This record gives sequence, C-alpha cells and structure tokens, in this order.
Amino acid sequence: MGLREDALKILEETSRTFYIPISCLPVRLQEAVTSAYLCMRAIDQIEDHPMLDNPSKAKLLRTISMRLQAGVDGFAINDFSDGFSLHQELLPEVSIRIGEWGILAPEDIAPRIWDATAAMADRMAYWADNNWTIHTESDLDRYTFSVAGAVGLLLSDLWAWYDGTQTNRLQAVGFGRGLQAVNILRNHSDDLARGVDFYPEGWSKENMQAYARRNLVLADAYTDALPEGPALNFCQIPLLLAHGTLDALSNGKEKLSRSDVLALLQQLSKAKQVIG
Repeated sequence: MGLREDALKILEETSRTFYIPISCLPVRLQEAVTSAYLCMRAIDQIEDHPMLDNPSKAKLLRTISMRLQAGVDGFAINDFSDGFSLHQELLPEVSIRIGEWGILAPEDIAPRIWDATAAMADRMAYWADNNWTIHTESDLDRYTFSVAGAVGLLLSDLWAWYDGTQTNRLQAVGFGRGLQAVNILRNHSDDLARGVDFYPEGWSKENMQAYARRNLVLADAYTDALPEGPALNFCQIPLLLAHGTLDALSNGKEKLSRSDVLALLQQLSKAKQVIG
C-alpha cells in the first residue's frame, strides 16, 4: 500500500466527517489536504490525550513544532522519533507518523502545511501550559483561532495554490471557528470530566450556541462565495454537519446519529443534482 492510500485509510479511521470530502478531491489537492488534516490531527490527539499530563503535552508539541520548522528542505520520516520515545506506547498511530503525513503533500505546498502545523503546535503548547483557561470571550476567540480559525486560513491557501480560487480570509477564520465552537458544545461534558471548560465565565450553552451561530454565518458566506469545484465540494459537508449538530444540540440531543448524518448527506446530494 502506498503512502497516499495508507494515509486515506488512517483518515477514514480518525474522521467520519472529513474522510468523505477529502477522498473525493482531485489527486494533488487530495494529497495536500490529507497531509494537512493528518498533521493537524496528529497534534490534536496529543493536546486531547487523556493519559498525558500538561507539561508532557506542551513539550511534545513544541518538539514537533521545532522539527517542522527545521524542515525547510524536507526531513526524514524518523526525525520525530527521539521526541516521541518517552511516550511511544501512549501515542496513537496518527501522531507517531506525523513525519509521513508531512512529506505526503506536493513539495510546492508542503512548507505551508509545515508552517501552519508548527504554529498550531506552539499555540496548543501554550494552552496546555495554561490548562486551557478561558475567562472571557476574547480568550475563547484566541483559542478557537489557534486550533481552527488558522486552519480556515490554511485551506484558503490550499484552494489558491491548486486552482487560483480566492476567498475572504475573515470568513475563512469564521469557517474554522464555527466548526470548532460546535465541537466545544458537543464535547462539553467530556471536557468538564477532564477538568477543562472552554466556556467563558458565566456562559451557558445558549451563549456558546449563539457564538457558534455567529461564526457559522461567516462560514456560510465563505462557502456561498466559492465557485463550483473542489473547494466548494470539500467545505459543504463539514459545514452541513456542523449546522445539523448545532440544531440537534439545541433540540436536546447529544449528537447527530448515523442516520441523521446520512439523511443530511442525501439532502445535499439531491440539492446538488437539482442545481446541476
């Protein structure tokens, strides 16, 4: 099995939401987006790991960042091995193989993905050092930019690299923030169980839902402005599921069921057929 096929297999195992749109992308763009997603997922799994203490998370994340920053001319797959040695048995495969995900992208866009992942790893290390303490909406904005808004910016750069598609970058940040806010709502109970609360002080779930909806307005505008093509096809599915999840949570459900997801995807498919 080649690296691209293996990466798609790991992608399918780690994300039901993103596997479908990524697997449908044209080959070069698929390699770039898969590389970016798995690199981000690799560090996200470290940030969220239930058996690592915060100092260990911060050290691992900064080690990854430094390795990626050294990769101006590329790097060997095993360049990350030393940093992982103390935690090899705890870390998931997607994290241990970050070096492979880094070299999956076409070489003319790979440095942008390394840069974005390195910056995000540093930001995650900061939040781990500070136990993800959120006091105000400004703190929440900083966190959601750190882990998701910046991903929106990276995606915009990937669309421009692939076929010249230009996007509104403020809306791109809203796209990332909106999806992350829905994740915060969906995972709130689990986060509280591990001693982390992403809600600003005094906020209820209704406040967080309003925050998510404000950002999803920007996400809708971002997606609506995309021309027909790979970028639009990619963005529509996670945005649709984010709206569906937010509606479900507002109605008292814990999450979307598999049947809910399939129904939403069928609605999108029918709508595209009508438009087409």
